Amino acid sequence: MATGTNDGHVNWAPPAELGGLRNIAFGVGAVALAASLAGYFMDSKMFLHSYATAFAFVMLFPLGGLALMMLNHVTRGAWGVVIRRILEASARTIPFMAVFVIPLVADAFGLFGEYKIFKWANPEVVAEDPIVASKVQYLNAEFFAIRAVIYFLVWTALAFVITKLSYQQDQTGDLALSERMKGWSAGGLVAFMVVTSFAAFDWLMSLDPHWFSSIYGVYYAGSAALAALALTVLVAVWLSHREPMNEVYRRGHYADWGKLMLAFTMLWGYFSISQLIILWSGNLPETVPWYLTRTAGMYKYFAYGLVAAGFFVPFVLLLSADLKRNPARLSLVAVYILLVRWFDIYWQTAPSFHAYDPAHATFAWTDFTLTIGLVGIWLGLFFTQLATQPLIPRNEPFLQEALSHHG
Repeated sequence: MATGTNDGHVNWAPPAELGGLRNIAFGVGAVALAASLAGYFMDSKMFLHSYATAFAFVMLFPLGGLALMMLNHVTRGAWGVVIRRILEASARTIPFMAVFVIPLVADAFGLFGEYKIFKWANPEVVAEDPIVASKVQYLNAEFFAIRAVIYFLVWTALAFVITKLSYQQDQTGDLALSERMKGWSAGGLVAFMVVTSFAAFDWLMSLDPHWFSSIYGVYYAGSAALAALALTVLVAVWLSHREPMNEVYRRGHYADWGKLMLAFTMLWGYFSISQLIILWSGNLPETVPWYLTRTAGMYKYFAYGLVAAGFFVPFVLLLSADLKRNPARLSLVAVYILLVRWFDIYWQTAPSFHAYDPAHATFAWTDFTLTIGLVGIWLGLFFTQLATQPLIPRNEPFLQEALSHHG
C-alpha cells in the first residue's frame, strides 16, 4: 500500500523496479546502436536511410508526451491527472534528444561523404533542378541547423517551465500554479504546433524537396500524440501491478485513455485522407509523384495496409467499451498502434531513398537495429526521469476527482 508522510499526504514514490527497467533499456539500446554502427561501415547509405526513419519515429514519444501534457492542463480532464508524471517524464527527455538530431545536421553539411539523404544539400542537384534551387534560401545546411536548435529550445523551454511549476505545486500546495500551468500550456500548444510542423517539414518533408503539404506538420503531430498515448497506457498498466499505483488506476481511467486513442486514430485518419484528397485533386507535378512512388512496388502494400491496419482495425477495436475498460486488451491495442506508427514513418521516409526503383526496395536490418537502439536509449532516459518525482501530483486541485474516477 502507499505509505503516509509526515505532512499527511500519501507517498507516491516510484517503484524501485524502474531502475532495473532503465538499465535494461540503456543496455539494449547501446548494443543495438553498436550493431548499427557496424552497419555504417558496411553500407553508409543504408545506415543514413535507416537513421532518418528511426529518428522520426523516436521523436514521436517526447513530442507527443509534451503535447498531451499541455492538452491536459488546458482541458483539466481527470484522464490526465493520474498519468501526468508519465507525460512529464516523456517531455523532459527532449533536451537529450537534441543529440540524436546531430547526424541529420551532419549529413546536410556533407560530413558523411558525398552522398546526402537530403537532396537539397547536394550542390549538383541545386544546380540542375530549378525547383530545388528556388528553395535554397530556406533549404540550406546552415539555416537547417539553426532551425533545429530553435525547435529544441522551444520544446525544452515548454517542457521544463511547465513541469517545474508542477513540481513546485507538489511542494507548496499553491493552487494558483494550476492557472499558470494552464496559461503556459494554452500558449504552448500554439507554439508547439508551429514548431513541430516546421520540424516535420525539415526532417521528413524535405527528403523530397519537390513535395509540399501544409497539413503535413499536423499529420506528424497527431501521430506523435497517438504514439505517446499508446506508450503511456503500457507504462500505466505496468505501474498498476506495483505499489503505489495498484490502488490508483481504475477501469474508468483505461476507458478514458481508450477513448482518446480512438479520437487520435480518427484524427490521424482524417489528416491522412485530407492530405491525399487535396494534393491528388490539385494534380500538381510537384505533389502527385510523392503518392505515386508510395503506391508502387512493395510500398503499395504499405499504403493499402495503412488504410486497413492503421485506421480501420484500431477504429473497430476501440469502439468496444469492454475492450477499452480491460487493461490487458487495451495494452495489446497499444502495442499494435506503436507498430503501425513505425510502418507509417517508414512508408513516409523509405520511398524518398528508393524512388529510383521502388519495385525492388527492401528492408535493411539497420531499419530495425537503429529503431531499437534509439528507442532503447530514449526509454532509459524516460525511466530515469520517471523515477525522480512522485507518481501523482499530490496537490493538484482535481486530484480527488481523478482518483475517485470509476467511469
